[in-house]
Amino acid sequence: MPFITRAAVSLASAFFFFASTAWADCECGYTVNGTLYTDLVESDFLHIKDISQAGWMPQKYTVNPALARGPFGKDANPNQIAMNPLKSKYDWAGEGINGGDAGAQVIVRGGTPAKGGMIPMGEMDTNRTDMLYGSFRAGVKLTGLPGTCGAFFWYRNDSQEIDMEFLSQQFNASSHPVNLVLQSEASIAAGYDAVKTGTFQIHQLPFNPSGGFHEYRFDWFPDRVEFYADGVLLRTMSGDGVPTSPGHMTLSQWSNGDPNWSAGPPTEDAIMTVNYAKGYFNSSDTQRQKDFTKRCKDINAPKATCEVPEITQPPNNNASAKTFFFTQQLNMTNNQTVPSGNPNTIQSGAWSIHAPIQGLFTALLLSSLVLFMDLWS
Repeated sequence: MPFITRAAVSLASAFFFFASTAWADCECGYTVNGTLYTDLVESDFLHIKDISQAGWMPQKYTVNPALARGPFGKDANPNQIAMNPLKSKYDWAGEGINGGDAGAQVIVRGGTPAKGGMIPMGEMDTNRTDMLYGSFRAGVKLTGLPGTCGAFFWYRNDSQEIDMEFLSQQFNASSHPVNLVLQSEASIAAGYDAVKTGTFQIHQLPFNPSGGFHEYRFDWFPDRVEFYADGVLLRTMSGDGVPTSPGHMTLSQWSNGDPNWSAGPPTEDAIMTVNYAKGYFNSSDTQRQKDFTKRCKDINAPKATCEVPEITQPPNNNASAKTFFFTQQLNMTNNQTVPSGNPNTIQSGAWSIHAPIQGLFTALLLSSLVLFMDLWS
């Protein structure tokens, strides 16, 4: 075959190959136990000094004692969110730059305020509020000081909420419970008491949540919510209490002095530390849905979808338990929420080249290699 003809065939073959292949990995989404999700938020708190770099914002609000349903009110303030990253960006274990556990610190200030006063607390929410069904997880170490409620949850409003709550007054040598809750219309009707509904369960964990970092997770489907700890299924809840509208992820720690729930306040500052938080979900936003349709050309193409790795051991501050982030890999799809200097950025992963251009570049590179081989044949 003449050289020019062989070259044309080689180039055409390369483009045909890439036309039938995903331009970038994961452009059609992420799968968890066979369920496909289109969007992600992955936040690595071990290596940043400002949570806004990871798509989160500290919250500022007050709730008076009557509305907080306790002897004291709640005072959420950005000062109660403190970043304590690792000393080196190359490390995955060790102390933070300020000593102690590395990560995002969510703080309840110690000491008893005056009667009817406010207890300073910390809360951080994702900027994304379009999360509609998904798999949400966080690596967290709870406080061992009695008198707080530490929580990892998804929130729409008081009648649509998925909670994993930890009451530090319940931790002792033989008891390590997590309170699993779906706040619903029924719980509001019961005086905001989900205990009186079928969507409240207490599960004893085989470890002390204040003794180290563990991954807490809930998978939200249209008909049920599954709760996990370190990859192990704890409980499944279903029924009318399952949320049906989009919302956001939240991490918080608070106290209102209620002896039947948070108790407290703690005698000294109580710190809940978060290594990471991740959400793989479908978006309710019309533009995000259009973006997905545009980038996902062939869901069956190789690497068009990516399976979310399951955790195999607690992320307990050791190098062997390094957490996997899609957004820290090469050749990831564009148009996902990843850490950046802009808290509202929706951009690409580790590559800065637009995925189709990146794929085209790869095709041309392969074609050139074929042509070079032809020259020497």
